[in-house]
Amino acid sequence: MTPVAAPTPTTPTRRMTAAEFYAWVHRPENRNRFFELDRGEPVELPRPGKCHGFVCANVAAMLGEFARRRRKGYVCTNNAGVIVEHDPDTVRGPDVTFYEDAQTPVDMERQYATRPPVLAVEVLSPEDRVNRTVRRITQMLRAGVSVVWLVDPEGRDVGIYRAGQDPVLILEGQELSGDPTLPDFRCRVADFFATPGA
Repeated sequence: MTPVAAPTPTTPTRRMTAAEFYAWVHRPENRNRFFELDRGEPVELPRPGKCHGFVCANVAAMLGEFARRRRKGYVCTNNAGVIVEHDPDTVRGPDVTFYEDAQTPVDMERQYATRPPVLAVEVLSPEDRVNRTVRRITQMLRAGVSVVWLVDPEGRDVGIYRAGQDPVLILEGQELSGDPTLPDFRCRVADFFATPGA
């Protein structure tokens, strides 16, 4: 997601912790706006479009079905925040995340995740810039995310990123495998971009 360049009148003038940021984004004047925290500084992001949301929903649905079949893991959506850096704090909101810890809704964090997901999925928007996207992916991998999928609705492909490895590109007509992080997961890349019955 591409940050909005112009600062907003409600943007704080000092660096915030993740906890302070959580309280700040839930103030009434920030309702219906979307922010991330980048090294203690809030950055406003534009709301994504319909196609972006459609692809995110497809990815989340397939991962959710995968978790139900194997009776292990769970999915988070809606840009649920993950703390990827500390002192100063950085909070990213991947489009979809997959966790394998033993948490339940009773004991999950009510604010941002403090433990990394095993998988983070970013769905590109037309306005996204390569350098900013790669920076987000690098931050997540450094924080302990095992693998990041970069889903491109325009190119209709998926980039696979792992720490210490070159990215791998999986094309629309190919199969996407979760190996080795989610070894039982398989799907066609084309399914991320397909409507039911297509």
